[in-house]
Amino acid sequence: MNPRKNGILSLLLVLLCSVLVLAGCGTPAAPATPATPGGDAGSAGEPINVGLNLELTGSSAEFGLSGQNGMKLAFDKVNAEGGVLDGRLFNYISADNKSEAGEATSATTRLVGEDVIAILGPMTTAAVLGSIQIVTDNNVVLITPSGTNARLTVNEDGTVNPWIFRACFIDPFQGEVAANFAIDALGAETAAIAYDIVGDYSGGLAENFKRTFEAAGKTVVREEQFSAGDVDFRPIIENIKSAEPDVIFVPAYYTDDAHFVLQARDAGFTGPIMGGDGWGSGDMVGIAGADNMNNTYCVDFVYIDDPSLQDFVNEYQTAYGRAPDGFSVLGYETASMLIEAVKNAGSTEPEAVRSALENLGEFASISGVMTFDPETHNPAKNAVILEFVNGVREFKQIVAPK
Repeated sequence: MNPRKNGILSLLLVLLCSVLVLAGCGTPAAPATPATPGGDAGSAGEPINVGLNLELTGSSAEFGLSGQNGMKLAFDKVNAEGGVLDGRLFNYISADNKSEAGEATSATTRLVGEDVIAILGPMTTAAVLGSIQIVTDNNVVLITPSGTNARLTVNEDGTVNPWIFRACFIDPFQGEVAANFAIDALGAETAAIAYDIVGDYSGGLAENFKRTFEAAGKTVVREEQFSAGDVDFRPIIENIKSAEPDVIFVPAYYTDDAHFVLQARDAGFTGPIMGGDGWGSGDMVGIAGADNMNNTYCVDFVYIDDPSLQDFVNEYQTAYGRAPDGFSVLGYETASMLIEAVKNAGSTEPEAVRSALENLGEFASISGVMTFDPETHNPAKNAVILEFVNGVREFKQIVAPK
C-alpha cells in the first residue's frame, strides 16, 4: 500500500476516534443533576406541572367540576400574562378520584409520578385523608379547596401536617356559625341533628354544631345517622319529628340533603332545616323542589352575587357558559395561592414552595383578604349564611372569624 495513503488513513482513524471520544467513548462528563420531582432542573421555558385530584364523577362531582373550572381559569389567566419565573407556564394534569377515598389515593399516586410541584384537591374531607400519606412521603404540597375537617392540616396531637394546606375555613368555625345562627336568627331552643355516619366531614360538622349549641344552654333533642347514598330518610325523620325540634341540622352533601329536605316536608315538618357548605353546589332545588327548600339555610364560603365577585363571575361565564358557585371561587383561590407561592419562592423546588405557602400571611383573594396561620396551615376568612327563597339562594349575613 502507498505510504502516503497509509498516512492519510492513519490520520483519518485518529480523527474518527477523537469524534467518538467526544461523543462519549472516552471518560464521561459529570452527569447532569437529576430533576428533583417538582424541581427547577430544565430550561427557563419548561412547563410547571400541577396535579388536579378532583371529584369529576360520582356523588360529589359538582364540587370537583366547579373547583376544576376555577383552577383552570386562574392558571389560564397567569399563562396568558406570560407565566411565572421568566416565562414558565403552568401545565395542569387532571385525575378523577370518582368521589371515593380509595380512588383519591390512587389518583395522588399517579400525579406524584408526573413530577408535579403540587396537587390541588381533593375537594372532600375523606378524599383528602386518603391522599395525605402519599404526598407526605413524596414531599409534594397538597392544597384542598374545600376540605373543612380540622384533622387534615393539624393532627390530633397538635402537630401540623407539613405538606397539607387549605383555602377554606374549618369545621369548628363553620359549626359555630351554624349553631349561633340557629340560636340568634331562628330563635331555636332545641335542635335535631342528622348526619352521615361514614363521612368525616359530616360527623365533624355535627359535633361542632352540637358543642356550640349546647354550650349556649340549648338542647339537642335527637341525633340520627344515615349513610351517604341513602334514599329513604323517612324512619329517621319520624324519630326527629317526634322530638319536636325547633330546627334540624343536616350537615352532609347536596344529594343526600336534598332528599332529606323533600321527605321531611312530605312528612309534615315545616320548620327550618340547616346545612353546611355541602349545600353550596348541586341541584338541591331540582331534587327537593323550590317550595320545599323555603325556610332552609346553609353556611357557605361566598355569596356568588356579591358585587365584588362580578368580574370573576363574568370571566367564568365567558369561559364555561355557566354560572360559578362557591366551589368555583375556592378552586380559583387555591390555584392563586400556589401561583403566589411560586412567585414568592422564586422557585418550584418542593421545600421552597411549601415554605412560601406557609408564609403567605395576608393574601388578597377574589373573595376578600384571608390571613394564613403558619402553625395550622389554615386561612382565617369569612363565612356567609344563605337562605333558599323560592328556589334561589339569597344572602342573609356574613360572619367574620374571631
